[in-house]
Amino acid sequence: MKKLSATGTRYYFFSLGSVFLLSFYPLWMGARVLSAYLRDGHVIAADYPKYVIPYTPIALALILTVALLPLAVKYGKRFALPAASVLGAGLFFLFEILFERVTVFDETGISGVDSWQAYLCYTTPEAMQVQTTLGDMLAKRYSPVFKLHFYLIALLIVLAVLGVVYGFGKMLRDKNYGKRKALALQTAAVCVFIELCILACFTSFYRTGELNISAVSSSLMSLFFIIFGLTAGSYAGSLLYFQKPLLSRALPALVASLTTFVMYIGELVLMGGVLFRFGSGFFFAPIGACPFAPVDFAVILLAGALTYLLLFWIRNTKPQKKQ
Repeated sequence: MKKLSATGTRYYFFSLGSVFLLSFYPLWMGARVLSAYLRDGHVIAADYPKYVIPYTPIALALILTVALLPLAVKYGKRFALPAASVLGAGLFFLFEILFERVTVFDETGISGVDSWQAYLCYTTPEAMQVQTTLGDMLAKRYSPVFKLHFYLIALLIVLAVLGVVYGFGKMLRDKNYGKRKALALQTAAVCVFIELCILACFTSFYRTGELNISAVSSSLMSLFFIIFGLTAGSYAGSLLYFQKPLLSRALPALVASLTTFVMYIGELVLMGGVLFRFGSGFFFAPIGACPFAPVDFAVILLAGALTYLLLFWIRNTKPQKKQ
């Protein structure tokens, strides 16, 4: 492989430095947990940072994969992105499994990080101190399958960030800027999604542990699901950008809606077969025996529609040069 140009070298260190800087808090959280665990054999719940999993494993996987990306380009050539994606996903699961072995100690005894952290998914940390009907239900129906939430979020962030870093790097190497708008869309989507993830970490979107949630909470949850789907759709759209419309726009839109639907399934598993209710009336009520309400289907379809419209817009605002 040719030596990196001055521009390529600067971009490499800029990308690695940016990922490291953005990963500072997850790395700090992970260091606190590992330090306490190695010292005491467990972590006191009061000292346990929020959402160590999956964000510390995500950060570690991204830093190592971005650092090794030049090797993927050298030896993987046209398969560099798939190779880097597999490596990133593998590293995430490796670190995730290691962190899931950590135990948390609270007034009820010692439990795994994953089961203890499950409660953060349905209520704010403050409301965890108040026993609720929903809390009792979840305690009885807890299933480790709830981690589908974490795994989907983690894999999407890893793949999308790696796609952005690789995509802009390839654009600079080849001096072909045909995908710049698609990569800009993908970057914007994953940045907004990560910001929403951070907000959820600190607020759990203001849920109180009850099934019927406030307008603010329901709006933020809906936005989270839509941007989650858009991030997946924009990632697929970037890969398929120069294909025919059916592949470059319709397929990413389908990916966005399906990804959002799968996220809803994860929510359904976590909640023991029910979903949070965004309001009252027909539009917010479950449809017969189906746990989904019309508003839930609207959110799923909106993720796909938004993906389609944005891909249509960036593709038709100005002719693009095919790679």
